[in-house]
Amino acid sequence: MKTASISETKNRLSALIDGLKSGSPVLIVDRGRPVARLEPVVGDGAREDEGRIARLARAGMLKLRGKTPDRKFFKAKLPRPKKGASAVAALIEERREGR
Repeated sequence: MKTASISETKNRLSALIDGLKSGSPVLIVDRGRPVARLEPVVGDGAREDEGRIARLARAGMLKLRGKTPDRKFFKAKLPRPKKGASAVAALIEERREGR
C-alpha cells in the first residue's frame, strides 16, 4: 500500500487516482498518522472508459465532440494549398510557437 501525506495528495491527486487503477490503495497520513485511505472501486467497464475519456479531455489530448456536423461540411471542397507551402514547415512553426 502506497503512503502519501496530505500535501502530496493535494498536489498529486490525479496521479494517485491513476495509480488506483492497478488495484493498489493509497493510505493518506497527517504527520505520520493515518487519516484516510483511497481504494479502487470495482465497477463496470463503461464507467471506467468514461473516466478515461474525461481525463484525456482534461489533459487536452482529445476534444469531445459537440453536435453532429452539418452534411454540407462533408461535401464542401477542401482549400487548395498555397504554392510552395510545406506541411512539415507549418508543423515545426507551430511547435516553436507552443501550439
